[in-house]
Amino acid sequence: MIHTSLYSKTELENGLRIVTEEIPHVRSVALGVWITVGSRDENANNNGISHFIEHMLFKGTRNRTTRQIAESLEKVGGSLDAFTTKELTCYSAHVLDEHLLLSFDVLADILTNSLFDPTELEKEKEVILNEINHYKDTPDEMVFEHFYQNVFPAHPLGFPVYGTKRNVKLFTRKQLLDFFRNGYATNRIVISAAGHLKHKEVVDLIQDSFTGLPENKPRISQTYRHADYVEKVIQDKCTQAHVCLGTLAYPYTDDRKFPLMVINTYLGGGMSSLLFQKVREELGLVYSIFSFLDFSIDNGLFGIYFSSDKRHIDPILDLIKAELKELSNNTFDEQILTNLKNQLKGNLMLGLESTMARMNRLAKNEIYYNRHFTLDDILEKIDRVSVGDVCNVANELYGNDSYFTTVLKPMKAI
Repeated sequence: MIHTSLYSKTELENGLRIVTEEIPHVRSVALGVWITVGSRDENANNNGISHFIEHMLFKGTRNRTTRQIAESLEKVGGSLDAFTTKELTCYSAHVLDEHLLLSFDVLADILTNSLFDPTELEKEKEVILNEINHYKDTPDEMVFEHFYQNVFPAHPLGFPVYGTKRNVKLFTRKQLLDFFRNGYATNRIVISAAGHLKHKEVVDLIQDSFTGLPENKPRISQTYRHADYVEKVIQDKCTQAHVCLGTLAYPYTDDRKFPLMVINTYLGGGMSSLLFQKVREELGLVYSIFSFLDFSIDNGLFGIYFSSDKRHIDPILDLIKAELKELSNNTFDEQILTNLKNQLKGNLMLGLESTMARMNRLAKNEIYYNRHFTLDDILEKIDRVSVGDVCNVANELYGNDSYFTTVLKPMKAI
């Protein structure tokens, strides 16, 4: 067992890893079961299966009905949730410390005893089809799906997490169980917990409850090959244009992500950011504009989103590209950098005040780094970012003035 300050880690013989952070002054506990499986582990014929399995684990076990699962933690004031991303699936619980045993029991039950009942499976198909329709009716979300397809064509990273209607309609119980048994192996699971707890108690609960899962199933991910920078325009029944522009960036573990986080804060990280002030406040061309980052195992993504009248698409894109070009030309102010680092550190520290946020960070550090980073470690990395670092990253990403651009455009004039 590794123990540093209030952080502890244990790896069981079956490969399952347990990381905890004891926070004595709180009364809550956040618990997460993280599996390294997501849409990037799928193919064109089973895209959406990770997300479907996430839904099915709430649809009845040998010990609880669907209703009993839903009520299990809510009746004591807690919450039970789950989500699927391109690389991860997480099942989480947030409860008072006195209900720690109950939260473990519920999570272990859905992970190890789910029935995958055929009747529930058919009902859940309709739920997910409605979820897909909801996304397709929400252009400010759909543009991101098209953007990822633009950046990662013919690669699972470009697949929508919720899958396709065709796949969802065709999924069988056997397909789900086969994928579940391969992906939900103990060597691909990290259990993280933060709050008023004792590490040994957590380990003992896991050893008693998380049994029967398969072991030693390796993750095999398709290698990504850089696609050509292209502009993709899609006609849609929307009233505004929705646009994403961006470029490939760095993996989760690459320290160049810290100067990139500074750039992200500078360009579109809030109401005081450069793009918000110029494009919205000074020119009045948009209601919404922001930049975003997405780090994964083997690559990353930097992007900028805005929505506007379609007449303003080209002027806004020209302005954004001009600002990115200026950054790549080594023009950055030392005082601005200091202010941005303070903003970034403040956002980080405020974001980690909840046990849920601490639990999330514990898990991701273990999954991506296989080690723990303290808050001070991260703050130090931000403090070390120099003007030169920012300019070097900007030149790497924006120096060739080439971007993936995706435009979701109204069919008719506004």
